[in-house]
Amino acid sequence: MKALLDNLSKPDNIAILLMMVLVAFHALLGFAQALANDRRLAFGRSPSAAAPAPKEARVHVWPYLVRVEFLAALIVSVILLVWSLGIDAPLEEEASPSLTPNPAKAPWYFLGLQEMLVYFDPWIAGVVLPTLIIFGLAAIPYLDINTHGGGYYTFRERKWTISVFCLGFFGLWLSLIVIGVFFRGPGWIWFWPWEEWDRARVVAQVNVDLPELFGLDPRSGAGMALGGSVVALYYGLGALVPYVYFRRKAPAAFGEFGNLRYGITSFLLLTMLALPLKMGLRLGLNVKYVWVTPWFNV
Repeated sequence: MKALLDNLSKPDNIAILLMMVLVAFHALLGFAQALANDRRLAFGRSPSAAAPAPKEARVHVWPYLVRVEFLAALIVSVILLVWSLGIDAPLEEEASPSLTPNPAKAPWYFLGLQEMLVYFDPWIAGVVLPTLIIFGLAAIPYLDINTHGGGYYTFRERKWTISVFCLGFFGLWLSLIVIGVFFRGPGWIWFWPWEEWDRARVVAQVNVDLPELFGLDPRSGAGMALGGSVVALYYGLGALVPYVYFRRKAPAAFGEFGNLRYGITSFLLLTMLALPLKMGLRLGLNVKYVWVTPWFNV
């Protein structure tokens, strides 16, 4: 427990803990408002934010909203002032090429990418996946054809969208940051939060590629064929099975969604789900790569 408290009380980790608390609070607040609006919709009433308010019930920006924002800015300034006086800045010595810090960690907002480097090739974790994240966020307005839930919180009318967001943001991105901050110690070795960070600890971990589990050389023709087949089946079946299911269950809605939107959405979703699958293979079976080729590794 002492190791956990020491790790939590580090100056650079206090801000991360505060971020986790604030994210959890605002997520719960948003869900509470969404469920309240769902109850209103169940009784046939419009959510308060969606229905135009009467003229006498409207609140002007000046002075009401500006006054609240000014008070909030003052409170935040006081908190930051007290924080800066009471807690030392987490500064280290000048960088030295002869002394590398252990563990060498990126800023907390990049620790998700640094953690992904454990499970993927650098070009995938550092280039492909961040590019797909930016592309996916930019494509949301064009992929989302649901016209409900505009201007007010609701869960019942946007179950799919909210579930995917929670999986990607809370289940993956924030989880990777938490793992990088609290679970990765010297040598980027996995330490449980209650364990002491032993800088002399050595883990004899033998990484294997997926074809090796079947007795094949991953760089041979048979090994590359097996790895490529696994990747192709994952994307092929992962897109085909829901395609057939939704074409039968909801042909009108699927026709409005269209094949192009479905193809892009399924590719992005399957790529996102590949991260926890690859993490499970690496942490559970020490599988480093699924598909090994002379040009790239997956």
